Amino acid sequence: MWMKNTWQVAAFASEIKREILARRLCNEPVILWRTQAGRVVAMEDRCPHRRAPLSVATLHGDEVRCGYHGMGFDADGKCVHVPGQDSVPGNALVRVYPIVERYNLIWIWLGDAALSDPALVPDVHWMDDPKWIPSNGYHHIKANYRLVTDNLLDLSHETYVHKETIGNGAVADSPVQVKLDRGRIIRAHREMPDIEPPPFFAHVLKHWGKIDRWQIAIYMPPGMHMTEAGVYPVGTPREKAYLIRALHLLTPETEHSTHYFWGNCRNFRLDEPEVTESIRKGIQHTFDEDKFIVELQAARLREEGDPAVPMATIKVDAAPIQGRRLLASLLEKEQQDPTFIAPPLLMADDSVVNYPPVAA
Repeated sequence: MWMKNTWQVAAFASEIKREILARRLCNEPVILWRTQAGRVVAMEDRCPHRRAPLSVATLHGDEVRCGYHGMGFDADGKCVHVPGQDSVPGNALVRVYPIVERYNLIWIWLGDAALSDPALVPDVHWMDDPKWIPSNGYHHIKANYRLVTDNLLDLSHETYVHKETIGNGAVADSPVQVKLDRGRIIRAHREMPDIEPPPFFAHVLKHWGKIDRWQIAIYMPPGMHMTEAGVYPVGTPREKAYLIRALHLLTPETEHSTHYFWGNCRNFRLDEPEVTESIRKGIQHTFDEDKFIVELQAARLREEGDPAVPMATIKVDAAPIQGRRLLASLLEKEQQDPTFIAPPLLMADDSVVNYPPVAA
C-alpha cells in the first residue's frame, strides 16, 4: 500500500532523453520520454488497443508509435494515427501523468491529476544549489520501501554494516533522541563527541585525530529521507563543521521492490570534482552494503509470510516504529478521503548547524 496524492521521484532528469524509458512506480507501468522541445512526458505503459506495452514503442517526432499495430499517440495521450484508416476511435487514449522537473529530478503524481499542484513538490534544493555539491546515484532494492525506511531511521546499524566507511562503535553506543515534528516529519538525532573518525569522514576532513560528530535521520512520508551529518575536529568551533545532507528518495516499484535515488550533498571543498567522485564511490559502496543486508532481511521475511517487525523491540527501534505509525496514519487518511493531501515541509533549513548540541 502506498500514498498516491503526493509527488514522488520517477527518475533523475539526466535519465530522460529522446528515447523511451520504462519504469514501474507504485506498481503502475510507466514510460518516460522528452518531446522535441525538451518537455518530459510520463504515460501509462499500455496501448488502449490490445494492451501491449508502449515500452516497445518508438518515437516519431512527438508521437509514441505502438510496436504492435503502429497506433500513434501524442504527448497528451490522444491517438493521432491509425495505420490503414483515417478515423481514430474516440476512446483510444493513454493516461498521461502530471510531471514536474525540478532539482535535477523528475517528479510524478500518480494520484488524482486534478490535485497535482507543483507547489507541493518537496524542497530538496540541495540537489542543484550552487552552495552545495551532490554526489548522486541509484540503487534498485529488492525489498518493500518500509524496510528501507526502517534502515534509514535506525542508523545504529552503521557500526556493524558500514565499518569500512561511515560507521564505528560510537554510532551504536550513542543515545538517540526521537521526535515528531509538526505531525509530518520524524527526526532521530545523535551527538557523538570526541570520537575516532570513521574512514569516510577522516578522508573528507583530511584529519585522522579525534572528531566531534552529529547525525540526524529525517523522514517525511511516504519516501523522503535526509541524513544530516556534521563533522569537525575536536577543539574546532561547531560552526566550522563540514556538513553533509544525504538525500534518500524512495519510490516504491512493487510491494517487494524499491527505487532508491540518492544524492550526497556537501557544503565543503566545492571546487574539487575529484572529491565529488570519491564521495560518490564511497557512498555507492556504503549503500551496496545496505542493499545486501536489507534484501537478505526481505527474503527471509517473505519466506515467513511477512510477519510484523520488530519481533523483539529495543531502544533503537523508536524512530522506525514512529515512522511506520506516521506513514500508516497518512495512508489511512488518503484511503478514507481520496482528496486528502499531506503537504510537504522543509526537512532542514540552510544554517550550517541545524541543531544545537543535545543537553547533557
